[in-house]
Amino acid sequence: MGIISFLTDQSPGANGQAKGSIYDFKLKSLDGKEVDFSQYKGKKLLIVNTASKCGKTPQYAGLEKLHEQYGNKVTVLGFPANNFLWQEPGSSEEIAAFCERNYGVKFQMFEKVSVKGKDQSPLYQWLQAKTGHKPDWNFAKYMVNEDGTEVTFFNSSVQPLDQKILDKIAN
Repeated sequence: MGIISFLTDQSPGANGQAKGSIYDFKLKSLDGKEVDFSQYKGKKLLIVNTASKCGKTPQYAGLEKLHEQYGNKVTVLGFPANNFLWQEPGSSEEIAAFCERNYGVKFQMFEKVSVKGKDQSPLYQWLQAKTGHKPDWNFAKYMVNEDGTEVTFFNSSVQPLDQKILDKIAN
């Protein structure tokens, strides 16, 4: 199956499992460069839907601290999304400037995606199929293990440095 057909058909397979692998995705960063997820093989991933105008926006600070302290064990990937009360209205340039100016974000940020609904991004379709959970709000988190086979969902109220997340990083 080619990457194009893979990315356009992310419905769960007959056995209820997501088709393909997390490493099959190629998505654009905030600066418009394609990021091939195959580069993350062997690393734990924390995938987070973010927003700049949300009560949970201060979680950016925790995500950056997690990136700084545990970056050798987990890769933080941020996906701006405007799905919850239009709390991420900005362009890629505005989002990048906001993240840098207010939180010193250095972890990998991607172009804005839709994390739910009819226009849900293929990545979030895959994550939802793997866990049975779609984001409950901005800053919902998915932890993908090193070989990409296990995905754990953490709702938006779980802080980036919560012991549940730290335990998953350590194991």
